[in-house]
Amino acid sequence: MDVNEQPRNFDTEAATWDENPRRTQLVADIFNTLQQEVPLHRTMRVLDFGCGTGTLAMHLAPLVGCITGADTSRGMLDVFEKKVTAQSLNTVETVLITPDGHEFLQGPYDLIVSTMTLHHVEKITPLLEHLYRNLASGGLLAISDLDPEGGLFHGENAGVFHNGFERETLGRMLRSTGFTNVRYVTAAETTKPDANGETRTFTLFLITGQKA
Repeated sequence: MDVNEQPRNFDTEAATWDENPRRTQLVADIFNTLQQEVPLHRTMRVLDFGCGTGTLAMHLAPLVGCITGADTSRGMLDVFEKKVTAQSLNTVETVLITPDGHEFLQGPYDLIVSTMTLHHVEKITPLLEHLYRNLASGGLLAISDLDPEGGLFHGENAGVFHNGFERETLGRMLRSTGFTNVRYVTAAETTKPDANGETRTFTLFLITGQKA
């Protein structure tokens, strides 16, 4: 997996990341869609790839068996771990990964989720192949990210390799990797100032696929 060599510094943003209500509402909306699309159960072993401060993982934790949050930002994981400690959760763990640190993922997982991470990854196919290998047979991948947005979503595009994704194009990539039952739905929308300062509504999809 190749990522931009000069990404934004998520470590410095971590402490105040959750103070933005638009972000927390966006994750809540994605979680609601995920619940509709993926059958969650208490025996599931889940990986949240690119978990950030663990907002989605904390929604999932009461509904699954155990969950691992993986991220490249130590600062983000520190915030996540404080939430876990505050709620005395013994079914949640975190792992710090490097862009090429695939060996730190200890599958197989029954479900791998990833939210607003894919556009920070330059080469999508190697990542999909890696996640596929870390799924149990019959396991599910669920990715949420932006529909094409013309580079307007982020005020600063350092560390951004994709200005959203065409759903069908990404679906073909999942199928080529080996995923079956690939489907996509609109997961959420969010309204914010774009890179030009104009208020704009952006949509996010949820794409799911199953390992045979």
